[in-house]
Amino acid sequence: MITINSKAIAVADLSFPFNADSGNYWQYVSDRVMGGVSDGQVNLEQDGEMFYARLTGNVSTANNGGFIQLRSRVSFANSEREGKNLKGVRLNVRGNGETYYIHIRTDESYSPSDYYAITFKTNSEWQMIDLPFNKFERRWSKETALDPKKIRSFGIVAYGRDHVSDISVSTLEFYY
Repeated sequence: MITINSKAIAVADLSFPFNADSGNYWQYVSDRVMGGVSDGQVNLEQDGEMFYARLTGNVSTANNGGFIQLRSRVSFANSEREGKNLKGVRLNVRGNGETYYIHIRTDESYSPSDYYAITFKTNSEWQMIDLPFNKFERRWSKETALDPKKIRSFGIVAYGRDHVSDISVSTLEFYY
């Protein structure tokens, strides 16, 4: 079982395509919660049969800010299947050519600024990208490896520099 924002989901394939109900599982968060001035929004959009979340806005580092994100609580009751542990996350994304981040918080994250992160670059075409957990780095402790059993939240983030965000995500998969 996997739980996303308090709702249990079966772990048959660990694939979570966006759909008409995705708004129940994801939330928009910006640096305004800490006094920043970044401005953005998340919309659920549809292209034919495919639904996707689109994170757009202006990221500003003014006033000690610098992020907008699409985030969900996630927990894995069992991160193993047939003796294999989860190895990473796969996203179907497109965007405006900017670099974006995945931020993962765990049971060991005691501060909002303590998370595991990895970057990826987008382009205007839909593309599947694999992001292995062993490439994620913990912001506060580079020696600590990401343990999938301890994951508690997952964020797709425009972060760290002044820029315009425009990223779309249609599928999120965790792979073995």
